[in-house]
Amino acid sequence: MSQTKWESYKNVMTAVSAYWIFSIGLVFLNKYLLSNVKLEAPLFITWFQCLVTVALCLGLSKLSKSSGQFTFPAMPLDVKISREVLPLSIVFVAMISFNNLCLKHVGVSFYYVGRSLTTVFNVICSYLILGSTTSGSAIACCALIIFGFFLGVDQEDATGSLSMIGVIFGVLASLSVALNAIYTKRVLSSVGDCLWRLTMYNNLNALVLFLPLMLFNGEFGAIMYFDRLMDLTFWFLMTISGVFGFMMGYVTGWQIQATSPLTHNISGTAKAAAQTVMAVAWYSEVKTMLWWTSNFVVLFGSAMYTYVQKRVMDKKSSQQYVSLPQDEQKLLERGEGSRR
Repeated sequence: MSQTKWESYKNVMTAVSAYWIFSIGLVFLNKYLLSNVKLEAPLFITWFQCLVTVALCLGLSKLSKSSGQFTFPAMPLDVKISREVLPLSIVFVAMISFNNLCLKHVGVSFYYVGRSLTTVFNVICSYLILGSTTSGSAIACCALIIFGFFLGVDQEDATGSLSMIGVIFGVLASLSVALNAIYTKRVLSSVGDCLWRLTMYNNLNALVLFLPLMLFNGEFGAIMYFDRLMDLTFWFLMTISGVFGFMMGYVTGWQIQATSPLTHNISGTAKAAAQTVMAVAWYSEVKTMLWWTSNFVVLFGSAMYTYVQKRVMDKKSSQQYVSLPQDEQKLLERGEGSRR
């Protein structure tokens, strides 16, 4: 294997490994904080993770400017930009809140199935909000995911570990994730198409938006009487979870850059399968064959949807290429040749 190929292979493997480590680690860490730590304040835990993300964004931006050893986008604090990002931030707050509330009430093994309707809501929201139509094959994949979801809920109930409120939070989380993707495209231009800057403003707005929700949920009283407020281990775990949340933004982009959006989706599907198996083993759970079947159906439906959408995109690109004048086609071919 040549040196160039080895470097490329090493970069791909490192990116994929980092994505798996931070993604799986964040889920297990959040599950511990939300379920094992006797603090009835799930929104506060999420709020603190947002605080860590804002601090890291501002800190790295300042360090990048002063040291010059690495590059990180500038993070100007602008009320106008914050206001423009606010609609997305409301959806963002709903997304991370419902995600963590779902994880609080369901096991890690069921978490993927519990919030597996994101793809379905993507199709629905894209049609209702953007007017985008979807192919029959993609709709069939969505039907398969829905079937797997309901089979999973039924089997989770059969094992006696179903939390209906957890499932409801999972469905709401799936809807919020779909809306978050749509609104992200709408407001990216407000932050100069910089995802890191969008992350900072989203989390900064969230710090304010969470306060009335925490008050309404009675969490300030729970925090005041929490007996581990002076426990350094608790704050260490809270900080690490915030760092993991921050790193997810980086490793997700890194994996897409090192591979492709299609490979990223396939990696995410495989990661979900590994996460489920790890959770069943870690928590010594016993699951029925139909329960495993429901997971497989959801994973297979999600993978097939990604494949179908990729084919549709390739077909559109091919049609656009054929419609170009011959001289422009030759220029594109030369560009492709130079990249290879």
